[in-house]
Amino acid sequence: MVWATATRRARAVIGGTARATVEKVRRTPFELAAIATAAVPGLQPTAVAPSPDDATDFDAALLETADGRRWRIRAPRGTEASARLETEMLVLRAFEPSVRTELPFQMPAVAGTVRLAGLTTCVYTNLAGTVRGLDELAAGSPRLAQDIGRALAAIHALPQGLVDRADLPVYTANEFRQRRLNELDQAATTGKIPPVLLRRWEQAMEDVTMWRFHPTVVHGDLHEDNLLVDDDRVTAVTGWTDLRIGDPADDIAWLVASNEPAFVDAVLAAYHEARTEPVDPQLARRAALAAEFALAQYLVKALALGDAESAKDGEEMLAQLAEDIEAHDAERDSAGDGTEEGGAPGGDGGHGAEPAGASDRPEAGPDTDSDSGEGHSPEPADAPVAACGPDDATDAIPLVPRHST
Repeated sequence: MVWATATRRARAVIGGTARATVEKVRRTPFELAAIATAAVPGLQPTAVAPSPDDATDFDAALLETADGRRWRIRAPRGTEASARLETEMLVLRAFEPSVRTELPFQMPAVAGTVRLAGLTTCVYTNLAGTVRGLDELAAGSPRLAQDIGRALAAIHALPQGLVDRADLPVYTANEFRQRRLNELDQAATTGKIPPVLLRRWEQAMEDVTMWRFHPTVVHGDLHEDNLLVDDDRVTAVTGWTDLRIGDPADDIAWLVASNEPAFVDAVLAAYHEARTEPVDPQLARRAALAAEFALAQYLVKALALGDAESAKDGEEMLAQLAEDIEAHDAERDSAGDGTEEGGAPGGDGGHGAEPAGASDRPEAGPDTDSDSGEGHSPEPADAPVAACGPDDATDAIPLVPRHST
C-alpha cells in the first residue's frame, strides 16, 4: 500500500530533529558484525543477517554466536541518531527491575558500545520473538491485536518520574499542539506541501477540541519494527530512543497505516480496556493526523540534510496523499455530503469510532496547563469540557482510504 510504505519511511522523523551530519554509505551486515566484536570483547559471530530499522537513521544487523546466542547491533548514520542511542542507554538504565517486572513485555539490554568517528554504536542482547510486517500484524489473531493494545497501555501507564529523572522532553497538551503548529509553519515555508494538506492540517491543529488529552509517557518511535512477536504475543518492545511525556496518539499513528479498520478498532478497544485513565475520544483522530503529518516532517528533514533523493520521495508521497484526499472529497461531494473540503483527519466511522467497551467511562478532561505559545490561542485551561463524542466538532471527514500499489 502507498500509505503503509509512506508511513514506514516517515516514522523515523516523528520524534527526531534534523541531523547535523549523515553517513552516505550504508554499512553491510558483515561490517556491522566486525564492529560488534569491538563493542563486546570476546564476541565471535558465526552468522549474520540484516535487521529492520529506521533506515534513514540506523544500520542494523542480527548476529548469532556458536553457542546459539543472538545479538543485535545498531549503528547510527549521523550525529542526531547517535544522540538518540545515547538517550536510549540512559532510558534503559532508568528502567529498574521493579518497573520492568510490571511490564507485559521484555525490554532490551545494552551488552556493549563502541565509539567510531564520534558516533556511538550499541550492541544489545537479542530478545525472544521476531519482527512482523504491518500487514502480518493486521492479519493476525484477535489475541495479537489485544496484546498490542495492552502493550501500548502499559507504556502509557509508566510512571512519569522515569522521564523526569532522565531529563527528557515533557510537553503539556497545549505545548504539544503549539509544537505541531510551529512544525506546520516550518513545513509551509518549503513551498512543497500541497495546499489541500496545509488547509487540512491547520484546521485539525487549530481545533482545540482535538487536543484535550492527558499527557502520558510516550515511546515516541513505536512501529512494527520495534515490536517482537512470538506465538501471537508481544514478547518485547525495542527502540527506546525518543521517550518523552506527550501525546499518546503518537504511539498509535503507525496503526492507521494498516488500512485495516477492524484491526485498529480491536487494538484500541484492548488499549482502552487496559487503561485506568478516562477515554480520550479524539485519540484516533490525532493519531491519523500524526501519521499524515509525518510525511511533511520527512520532507523537511530531507531538505535540511540536503538529501535530494529523499526529498523527492517525500514530495511524491505528499502528492499521493493529497490526491487521495481530493478524490475522497469529490466522492463525498457527489454523494451529497456538505462537509468542508480538506477537513481534519479522523471523522465518522472506522478509526474515529469510540472503542468497544469504552462507552461507560467518563471522557478525558482538558490539560490544565495554560501554556499556549505564541501566535495561536487555545481555549482557556479552565474552560468546561464539552460532552462530545468522537463524531462531534471534528467530524470533517473520515479517514481517507489509501490506494494499493
